[in-house]
Amino acid sequence: MIAHTSLTVGNYKKSKAFYIKVLATLGYKNNMEFGQAAGFNDGKNTDFWISKHKSVVPTHVAFRARGRKPVEAFYKAAIAAGGKDNGGPGYRDYSPGYYAAFVLDPDGNNIEAVWYDPRKSK
Repeated sequence: MIAHTSLTVGNYKKSKAFYIKVLATLGYKNNMEFGQAAGFNDGKNTDFWISKHKSVVPTHVAFRARGRKPVEAFYKAAIAAGGKDNGGPGYRDYSPGYYAAFVLDPDGNNIEAVWYDPRKSK
């Protein structure tokens, strides 16, 4: 089990504003900050961080959503906050019931919201 993870960002202020808006759709709140590092709490733990670095190597992080509507809200909020489409909301062939949306954040990190539809996962 992963306790927490972090993405590096180039423009801390811009990225922090982006993630505050986008992750709110999944129940996250920005609850910690140390210098140019911000932690986000999902209601249980501060398990996602962003931190300023000179160089950024884009990566992929998937956030679990509680349903189809939160996946769609995540996507809309990310696009409105300046993210770039990397795969709109929809079912994927990755596994049965895999409903997800993908967006590139301001640094090119591929962020995803995914919901595992129990009606289709059998």
